Amino acid sequence: MSLRIVVTVKYVPDATGDRHFADDLTIDRDDVDGLLSELDEYAVEQALQIADEADDAEITVLTVGPEDAKDALRKALSMGADKAIHVEDDDLHGTDAIGTSLVLAKAIEKAGYDLVISGMASTDGTMGVVPALLAERLGVPQVTLLSEVSVEDGVVTGRRDGDAASEQLEASLPAVVSVTDQSGEARYPSFKGIMAAKKKPVQSWDLSDLDIEAEEVGLEGAHTAVDSAAERPARTAGTIVKDEGEGGKQLAEFLASQKFI
Repeated sequence: MSLRIVVTVKYVPDATGDRHFADDLTIDRDDVDGLLSELDEYAVEQALQIADEADDAEITVLTVGPEDAKDALRKALSMGADKAIHVEDDDLHGTDAIGTSLVLAKAIEKAGYDLVISGMASTDGTMGVVPALLAERLGVPQVTLLSEVSVEDGVVTGRRDGDAASEQLEASLPAVVSVTDQSGEARYPSFKGIMAAKKKPVQSWDLSDLDIEAEEVGLEGAHTAVDSAAERPARTAGTIVKDEGEGGKQLAEFLASQKFI
């Protein structure tokens, strides 16, 4: 029986762009270029490596987002994923992590799965809670923050590295795992992969396809809210110290004044 792997990915604003909030205090995604979250590339890579080791496996990439989010799916498909699912609905605007986990869980159940792989966090929200929320909603084990992962005989195993020690973890499938940026460099899509991605199937679902009411998601259904936001202050000019024999002392005094030492 084919191993069904679902990789959750996110289309995020380019960190090098001019990111800011819209009038409703959600991230303005219209005026900045977007891309596949870098941390999710590691999840796609691990799915591909697991599929390479399996006798038979199929990788589905899943995203929730606006029309442009298809770009994230195309990147994952060009890396080697087999098919994609895009959940898009105007009522999803402003959905928080809890609402997103609901949509993802419903879509994963509808698609069918044995293993769900996520990045450790998104590079825009950086909350890192969706994998755990997904596991809870799906009612399956979670093995998170792995720097190494493999699947054999219906069991997923992995290594979680901490500051003082490493843990070896395992769980029976079906399960949800998340991987860190230490799990292995993501492959770069080849020209052949980019061309092949254009022919791979991409399904589009909305809230009605998942039996989710608009009130359960979006700003209205969010469990969290941004009360206020301010732009980061412009960077001020640094202090230049000319070393005329007292440079070290001046540097030490500066560090002490900033309570760095």
